[in-house]
Amino acid sequence: MNRGQLLYEGKAKSVYLSDTPDELIVAFRDDITAFDGQKKDSLAGKGGYNARISAFFFTYLEEKGIPTHFMGMIDDHTMAVKRLNMIPLEVIVRNRAAGSIVRRYPFREGQTFDTPLIVMDYKDDSRHDPMINDDIIIALGLLSRDEIQHVRDLALAVNRHLKELFRARGLDLVDFKIEFGRFGDTILLGDEISMDSMRLWDVKTGASLDKDVYRYDKGDVLSAYAKVVDMMIPKEFGGVQ
Repeated sequence: MNRGQLLYEGKAKSVYLSDTPDELIVAFRDDITAFDGQKKDSLAGKGGYNARISAFFFTYLEEKGIPTHFMGMIDDHTMAVKRLNMIPLEVIVRNRAAGSIVRRYPFREGQTFDTPLIVMDYKDDSRHDPMINDDIIIALGLLSRDEIQHVRDLALAVNRHLKELFRARGLDLVDFKIEFGRFGDTILLGDEISMDSMRLWDVKTGASLDKDVYRYDKGDVLSAYAKVVDMMIPKEFGGVQ
């Protein structure tokens, strides 16, 4: 697969055309940002960690029946994906209270929810990704009511499978953000699933092993990312070498 012209450049990934119209090339960069880009750095190796862990999760979820855009790795920081018409929604699944939901609502930090909470935000940096409800989603023509339920069901299935996987490795999946897109008439899981887009706490120590380490200067974020890759991915399948 040959890399074509740059199609889109996000905060930490670059998306390129390929020589096949329905396929794209996604390169994970070493950039890391927080607080709507107000804090930013470049950390050597970070892109590779996120690419490999995303590939691992996409493959795992495909095996569990969750359709994704992932096609395969090109190198250790670049993947081939199906070209989706992305739906501008961030679908956030919360198992415990942390981050913005504690700041905005009277939940306790670390509080466990009886059932996972699903929050959807409209993906628009200029509007600071406002929370959105079903009626607004429908009014904007983003999803039908049946499609909203389908996306919710997929998100809960992703949560169930990942939560179980993390727990078996001694990690607590606090929350995560995923995105979806259309491939023809089918809605697929897209974007990435990495330490940039989730909160992970060590079950024994409660230590953060995600981008909160960078956000709040809790230590060496690269070491945290490397630890997650090492815990989750067997070395023969792309773990820390």
